[in-house]
Amino acid sequence: MTVEDSVIVEDASKTRVIAIDGPAGSGKSTVARALADRLGLPYLDTGAMYRSVAFAVLRAAGDPDDLEFAANAARSIELDMSDGRVVVNGVDATLPIRSPDVTRAVSAVAANPLVRRELVSRQREWVERRGGGVLEGRDIGTAVFPNAQLKVYLTADVQVRAQRRARELTELDLQAVAAELTRRDTVDSNREADPLVEAHDAVIVDTTALAIDEVVNHIVALLPSDIVDRG
Repeated sequence: MTVEDSVIVEDASKTRVIAIDGPAGSGKSTVARALADRLGLPYLDTGAMYRSVAFAVLRAAGDPDDLEFAANAARSIELDMSDGRVVVNGVDATLPIRSPDVTRAVSAVAANPLVRRELVSRQREWVERRGGGVLEGRDIGTAVFPNAQLKVYLTADVQVRAQRRARELTELDLQAVAAELTRRDTVDSNREADPLVEAHDAVIVDTTALAIDEVVNHIVALLPSDIVDRG
């Protein structure tokens, strides 16, 4: 850990960071948004940031596996994620970043350590400017904010996750979605740079049979009163 990193961790321990990690389809985005609304905290979907870089790479006819090309795309990207929209280099990419092409490309982009370095820096700056927030992704509690005030790792049965994702991607059938989720789980869990793993001090919540409100209520019950009373 560098001196710069140690300063970031110290600052993070003084902010209201709630880390929501887990694989695709586990309910991260829905739960994190609902939790942020409940608590009156800002919300950041870090996965959308990696998708935005993948979108920018594909839009520039680049190869997602090209480390330098993807890294340059990450460094130069103009990204606006306000008001529920995702604008990439002036283009509304809210829906395109969820396309099958971007979904296939994002694992390679997210495994790129140069891309991760740039986006983690942006994520930390985002929290510093706002004094905290609810962040969801795959490495928030392990790499981005290892001293987050609360770490939650969401999981669910792969078939349930596939059903949830299939409802979002109507052009793909359930079997194809399940296969893609399994492929991405393997890639994300085995990448060298900040793999998808449970933080040792994370609270694990299986969302397979739980409604969104039940998950949010469970997380709120884990929080100190000064955060809950703020909502």
